[in-house]
Amino acid sequence: MYKIKHAEFLAPNIKKFIIEAPKIAQKRRAGQFVIIRVKDGGERIPLTIADSSLEDNTITIIVQGVGKTTKELNSLSSGDFIQDVVGPLGKPSHIEHFGTAVSIGGGVGTAIAYPIAVALKQAGNHTISIVGGRSKEFVILEDELKKVCDEVYPTTDDGSYGFHGFVTQKLKELIDSGTKVDFVLAIGPIPMMKAVAETTRPYGIKTVVSLNPIMVDGTGMCGGCRATVDNKTVFVCVDGPEFDAHKVDFSLLEQRNRTYRTDEQLALEKHECRMNNLH
Repeated sequence: MYKIKHAEFLAPNIKKFIIEAPKIAQKRRAGQFVIIRVKDGGERIPLTIADSSLEDNTITIIVQGVGKTTKELNSLSSGDFIQDVVGPLGKPSHIEHFGTAVSIGGGVGTAIAYPIAVALKQAGNHTISIVGGRSKEFVILEDELKKVCDEVYPTTDDGSYGFHGFVTQKLKELIDSGTKVDFVLAIGPIPMMKAVAETTRPYGIKTVVSLNPIMVDGTGMCGGCRATVDNKTVFVCVDGPEFDAHKVDFSLLEQRNRTYRTDEQLALEKHECRMNNLH
């Protein structure tokens, strides 16, 4: 059992958990994830490690309540316990001194971009972060990023905060204004990552995406995270989760990501029905 030291909502349906996990805290590196099981017999879900503290022996995860299990997890509070936390899993992010490195996070994807931005800064890069959200309340970790990045640009789809537009529009504005961008990391919904890849492709900018959204069990055994990269089949949770954005077949990725949508919706509806019957 793993104790939740602290839990708080950062945005609607997006919750931060600080969990006691000393061995994982000691070993984790930027880009890696854990597998969490909320209760015995429950679904296993992969979640990226957003931060860790060796002093407190804790790791931080940020969860968006979308399906049955993530909503169940987000119902827990400080002092509650999680059945299982296994990790760190996945290959760490490749970090080096690129020059000017831009980290782009869309929605809860910012939680994954944050530790990589920290590592890029520690490697001596000039770091820029672009943080996207549908509206102001969905822009997360801006203050945390400001502490480690040289420049931070919040963007909102509705113009309620920061730059009015998509993260790709802000990225293109930076490039066209003369900013020499040497490396781009993008994490968020699949359409967003695809759009970032197409934005940087004409400029020949090295671009990496994290394909976390399609991971299922985190071990490669279920086959649910198959993707095609450079015309080869990969399993995101064991071969990644980060890949060259310009070599990812995003069309096939979007198609595969819809595979479990109906099952997930049915599971969520059953879960919410049971919860309603408790009142």
